Amino acid sequence: MRKLANEQGVDLASVTGTGVGGRIRKQDVISAHVAPAAVPTAPARTPLETSPLRGTTVPMTRLRKVVAERAVVSMTSTAQLTTVIEVDVTRVARLRDRVKGAFLEKTGNKLSFLPFFALAAAEALRAYPIINSTVDGDSIVYPATENMSIAVDTERGLLTPVIRDAGELDIASLAAQIADLADRTRNNQLKPDELSGGTFTLTNTGSRGALFDTPVVFLPQSAILGTGIVVKRPVVVSQDGSEAIAIRSMVYLALSYDHRIIDGADAARFLTAVKERLEEGDFESVLGI
Repeated sequence: MRKLANEQGVDLASVTGTGVGGRIRKQDVISAHVAPAAVPTAPARTPLETSPLRGTTVPMTRLRKVVAERAVVSMTSTAQLTTVIEVDVTRVARLRDRVKGAFLEKTGNKLSFLPFFALAAAEALRAYPIINSTVDGDSIVYPATENMSIAVDTERGLLTPVIRDAGELDIASLAAQIADLADRTRNNQLKPDELSGGTFTLTNTGSRGALFDTPVVFLPQSAILGTGIVVKRPVVVSQDGSEAIAIRSMVYLALSYDHRIIDGADAARFLTAVKERLEEGDFESVLGI
């Protein structure tokens, strides 16, 4: 037994025998040699850095003043409310996973969910133009194009460059314009006219981890669509006439709108069209690659 203990590198004095009278058996020595499974340790927490702004007073930037003034005017001049729906984007997620490598190779842009949301929204705007409309006195103006503003978070504040004629673009074109506008917005390279003329806004609140929010409509637009983070979770689904629980990719879409001209039924019809388009997941023919 001592020979076996030496071979196994086991100190017999530390072994508890399970034989008669506490005798150490061969199995006791072998068991003592088996190293205990390593217990995974949690990664060290990285503490949040204290901002140098803490305890200071700074003047608003010109951009922040403009945004603040526009927000107050919009909220006091319009009747705003928000409708939220839940969408199963599992088919979009599967398509994205399958083609994102080829998409990046052919276009030079990563394929996110945002172009799919943009395309579905643009198509729904064409069918329900009241969501794309503006108020002019006692008249409602229905633009002939869908000029989609894309909210971009920058160090200077929130800016909304515009994708012109978004209703005419495919996924690749939308992805390219979103990437280009976001990059030039953050690098202060936009032309003034690229920030004007939007008829509807898309804001990706999910990029900051939010399930959904209630975005503010900025005049002269009448609606803004917020897209939450896409998360996988168990959902009750119907299969062959019966119900089952499955892991699905889910997202919340929140439409804020001006109730002076857009009714809840209008918002519901628009959101339902977006939901059905995304849940069908039939985007193969409009990928643009």
